[in-house]
Amino acid sequence: MKLVIVTGMSGAGKTIALKMLEDLGFYCVDNLPISLADKFVQLVSDGGTVQKAALGIDIRSGEGLKDLEGVIEKWRREQIDVQIIFLDASNTALIKRYKETRRSHPLAGKGRLETGIEKERARVAFLKKGSDFIIDTSMLLT
Repeated sequence: MKLVIVTGMSGAGKTIALKMLEDLGFYCVDNLPISLADKFVQLVSDGGTVQKAALGIDIRSGEGLKDLEGVIEKWRREQIDVQIIFLDASNTALIKRYKETRRSHPLAGKGRLETGIEKERARVAFLKKGSDFIIDTSMLLT
């Protein structure tokens, strides 16, 4: 089984990327809790009909996100074909997208959008560092 983790900054286009992977025949799950990710991979890789799966994992996982690094290491030790795609965008592009959609950033709360973006960058830095692909979507429409 081939497994793709789609991750990155909120507002960088992860939902669109997952939809594209679904169009390519991937079984996609977005926002699966980290505590269930390993069980999901076990279920779909145990001789099932799913040959390609993609998981959308990001800051919405909360404190569980820090456990993802260990889970990915476990999968790689078990010879699971896992790749990580990290979607990023400039702060300017992210701010523009949030203002256009009028949605609040998951870490901004009632504070400044820029503060939420910087907090997120710090928390997902380990994912970006360990990614197989980093895609800057700043100049793309999402």
